[in-house]
Amino acid sequence: MSPGPMRLRVLVVLALRNLRRQLRRTVLTASAMVIGGILLIFSVSLGDGTHEQWIESGVRLGSGHVSIERPEYRLSRRIEDRLPPAVREAAEAAMRSPEVAGNVVATSAKLRISGLASSAAGARPVEIAAVDPPLEADYGMVDDQLVEGRYLEADDRLAACVGAALADSLGLRLGSRFVVQAQDAAGDIAGQLLRVVGIYRSGVPEVDQTLLHMPLATAGAWLGSEASVTGFGVLLNESAATGRVQAHLEDALAEPVARGVVRVMSWRESEPALAAAITIDDFGNYLMQGLLFLIIGFGIVNTVLMSVMYRRREFGVLQALGLTPRQTGAVVMIEGLTLTAASGLLGAVLGVIVTWGFFGDGLDMTAMMQNMDEMTFSGVLVDPVVIPLFSTTRLIQITAFILVMGIVASLYPAFRAARIDVAEAMKFER
Repeated sequence: MSPGPMRLRVLVVLALRNLRRQLRRTVLTASAMVIGGILLIFSVSLGDGTHEQWIESGVRLGSGHVSIERPEYRLSRRIEDRLPPAVREAAEAAMRSPEVAGNVVATSAKLRISGLASSAAGARPVEIAAVDPPLEADYGMVDDQLVEGRYLEADDRLAACVGAALADSLGLRLGSRFVVQAQDAAGDIAGQLLRVVGIYRSGVPEVDQTLLHMPLATAGAWLGSEASVTGFGVLLNESAATGRVQAHLEDALAEPVARGVVRVMSWRESEPALAAAITIDDFGNYLMQGLLFLIIGFGIVNTVLMSVMYRRREFGVLQALGLTPRQTGAVVMIEGLTLTAASGLLGAVLGVIVTWGFFGDGLDMTAMMQNMDEMTFSGVLVDPVVIPLFSTTRLIQITAFILVMGIVASLYPAFRAARIDVAEAMKFER
């Protein structure tokens, strides 16, 4: 065996021997690291699961994980700024591609405009979402939030689903008729008679007070827009696939995108308030996790440094026998890294097992939400049952973080060990 590997082997043996000799200290420090790893896995997986649920709720009510609109529509909200039929056809074909089809859960093409709903009880401003009922049933959440009646069906013509708050304000019940008015494709104000077939309650006041669904075919005939839509949305099985699907759609629609008549957006662009809320929450989580491991890091520094101070004579003897100051520091560094890596990895594995074993079906946070207002966040309905989310990327990040912390925590003790004066150390008595 060459001298290099032989020297490294000797250093590793010396480091492991000291960890074994100081077994109680090693176990106490390792226990803190293991508990920290479990708490970190629990915190991160629960936070990621919460954010994934926020994103899914937000995109189902909004534009999807990936959406296509005309650039002007987001500000104007006018029917003139609708997509050409060819764009919708190209987008639907692109979503059937084998490259992304596995990630696509559902698609939705909507004509969304502002209008006025009126009945004998009064009039209210509304947001009209004209949808393809079969597609929307797979895509949205309204059909799952019905408190009365049913959702729209493919052969409906004059049907509408309205929010509970809107129904109360207009005095509507199942079977009630009301009129909606909006600007049509020719720029004139047009009215349409609708009948309530379903009443939903989303839990988001802004939605329940304003949003109504009606068939796209009826809206096309009423407004003169035919089959045109203002937006095309894609719902994915995980938010992590958003970037790849967005890039695929941009390639499929390269020509209209280049001309500036079409814009492909991720949910972070179409739902900036939700994206900002998740970023802020992530920052708070990282801060708390960082403080937790900073405390554990000081514990590692203290353990390894105390080991160095108690072993000054041993290090002096080793240097007198030929160990260099750098090799002395390497022994201490190996001790810290071994302790951190072993206990950190064990903590991560136990964290996954404990979190999944106890909370794999979800952690019910209902007790922390006293009323419906506390179940909405940044305009998104918050599910009180949070399901932890585990990902390979997150586990690699956590493992790398633990190892880096071990390196940083071992630097100063290793530096102190390397600077031990041999003559003074030989005189040192414990």
